[in-house]
Amino acid sequence: MSLHIGAASGDISDIVLLPGDPLRAEWIATTYLENPVRYSAIRNMLGFTGSYRGRRVSVQGTGMGQPSLAIYAHELLAEFGVRTVVRVGSCGGMQEYTRIHDLIVATSASTDSAMNLLRFEGLDFAPTADFALLRSFVDAAESAGLRHHVGQIFSTDSFYLDRPELRDRLAGYGVLAVEMETAALYTLAAKFGARALSVNTVSDSLVSGEELPPEDREHGFTQMVQLTLDTVAAFS
Repeated sequence: MSLHIGAASGDISDIVLLPGDPLRAEWIATTYLENPVRYSAIRNMLGFTGSYRGRRVSVQGTGMGQPSLAIYAHELLAEFGVRTVVRVGSCGGMQEYTRIHDLIVATSASTDSAMNLLRFEGLDFAPTADFALLRSFVDAAESAGLRHHVGQIFSTDSFYLDRPELRDRLAGYGVLAVEMETAALYTLAAKFGARALSVNTVSDSLVSGEELPPEDREHGFTQMVQLTLDTVAAFS
């Protein structure tokens, strides 16, 4: 058991999916995993372990934002022997061609957070995905014929951003989407020598203003979750 995860040694798989919403974690576990067992409910940040196609897999909610995700990712990697972490989240599309329900596969993440500036004493560390894991997911998405985009995203500390000109500038440099967790996840995976990938479904378009209702954000990301589970179950 760690400070924020109420699991015993061996309760958590070495592969963990990381949705932000703990209710999405519960939905993933009860919908896709065989014999799911809840290993933690501390602060209602739910975590489950079950099996998928014969592969043991865990799902852990992380909350919103990099500080919250960093708590759970750090403890999973440092104290429970987790070696592969995949964020399955939502994001806001920043390009005209990033449509609602499209999958965004993050190669890297820019950020306005000070977390890495503090960690590296002012150096601009560039957090990136694990290439082999990313390639496996992209190959699976192409085989399934799913709309997806691969590239850089923006991890912000502010959901209600007061600087739309910054968002527009990032879009002008090809940034695909905005969310709130990936930069911290990729940094911690690098620290602990683990594989990490962030896959996000476009739930809002910052270009058209279209958005998904809350219930779809909790239970509506079936293609992303299915493809992620297929990828990690086959990945070695």
